[in-house]
Amino acid sequence: MQPGQVYPTQYAQLLADKANDVRQLFSAFAMPQPQVFASAPQHYRCRAEFRVWHEGDDLYHIMFDPETKTRHRIDYFPVAIKTIADFMPRLIEAIKRRPLLRNRLYQIDYLSGLSGELLVSLIYKKPVPPEWADEVRQLKAELCTDHPLDFIGRARKQKILIDRDFITEQLQIEDRQLSYQQVENSFSQPNAAVNQQMLSWACQISKQLSGDLLELYCGNGNFSLALAPYFRQVVATELSKVSIKSAELNIRQNQITNVQVLAMSAEDVSAALAQGNALKQLDLTGLALNTILVDPPRAGLDPATVQLVSRFEDILYISCNPATLADNLQTLTQTHDVLQFAFFDQFPYTHHMESGVWLRRKTA
Repeated sequence: MQPGQVYPTQYAQLLADKANDVRQLFSAFAMPQPQVFASAPQHYRCRAEFRVWHEGDDLYHIMFDPETKTRHRIDYFPVAIKTIADFMPRLIEAIKRRPLLRNRLYQIDYLSGLSGELLVSLIYKKPVPPEWADEVRQLKAELCTDHPLDFIGRARKQKILIDRDFITEQLQIEDRQLSYQQVENSFSQPNAAVNQQMLSWACQISKQLSGDLLELYCGNGNFSLALAPYFRQVVATELSKVSIKSAELNIRQNQITNVQVLAMSAEDVSAALAQGNALKQLDLTGLALNTILVDPPRAGLDPATVQLVSRFEDILYISCNPATLADNLQTLTQTHDVLQFAFFDQFPYTHHMESGVWLRRKTA
């Protein structure tokens, strides 16, 4: 399939085929029938990055085929949510008329969300001159939009802000609307509508649980905030300073009082709990940490973290790599049963599939 294209009439069958392929990875386990959560077949991606191609007086976005490395011109990008897709051609036409902005322009990154806010990063091969900021302010006024629009200028060792380097996303989870700061170049879920489905799935499970929750790899608090009402306390850990700062802001702006974020790696948490130590300055006395949520990177959980996770009564495991999830389940299913299994199609028309499992400790 050509990069940047969508195939709405084929989407249902493509998803069914992909779900069946992923299901085969788990054939060795006693897995329940997975729930499959579909994406919109077009206008679903909230982040997009493009190289910029200069050809005489022309200027346009390009993508490279990941296999053949063939260059593809992108004039309209139906993969992106409409806030991005509709803005891209307008931006290119406006930049063409502004030599200061087009000269040495190498890449354009877009970040948006269901809130409609849009952040655009213009990335250059050479340092950005001082007058660049005034030129972008004029561009911003020319491209006035119904929702907040911000620009960032980047070059090697240089970052110029016009206003903000983040958007504020609004997600509807069950009967609540939650606000999330999402900072440029930090992780956020790329398919916001599917993310809402994923959070709602986790909420439905959490309603059946009690006690306190430990979360590893919490990012900007994506799951922490959504699941907070269903636990007495939520202890969330993260290493990225940018993500921790966003998570703490998100906790405050959503007026959530039972979530604490600790700057700790999964390995450090494993070591501390294995030795019976406190987590940073957090006294574990009085906490009933009987549920753990993990959303690890593609490499999955390291052996020490798998051992930590296996000590909990209930496990919510969100995975962006079914292969490493299957590897980790070889250990976890020795002590736990899988009660629920789900697929979330964050990346339509690709082989990638987000997975979720709920495991509970086996009864004697």
